[in-house]
Amino acid sequence: MDEELYKENILDHYKNPRNYGEIENPDISYFDTNPLCGDELQLQIKVKDGKADDVKFKGKGCSISQASASMLTEMIQGKDMEEIKKIGKKEILDAVGLQLGPSRIKCALLSLKVLKAGAYGLKTEDEDEE
Repeated sequence: MDEELYKENILDHYKNPRNYGEIENPDISYFDTNPLCGDELQLQIKVKDGKADDVKFKGKGCSISQASASMLTEMIQGKDMEEIKKIGKKEILDAVGLQLGPSRIKCALLSLKVLKAGAYGLKTEDEDEE
């Protein structure tokens, strides 16, 4: 795919995000930010029989952060949680498909950071205070 098609794909996911919203009583829910760009992202997963049965995200930020979150939800929908834990930055950056500078890479990888933290059961700062 050439760079122009990747740009169109990013804009499509940004303007028409897949799996945007919230899950009632999710099994996994994690929120984080990218302070460099101001991106915010929450990812929620309902797990059934060890698989991501339902996946939703919500957030705000630049087109790259929101599009990569949309793409990631499509990647993990229906997959085994152990397989999901193996997803790395290469898969996300390949899906985005553009050469990104250091600050934009953080935008693209925010969804992966949130996914990994949620899948491994890390706590947010808010949860630690409770």
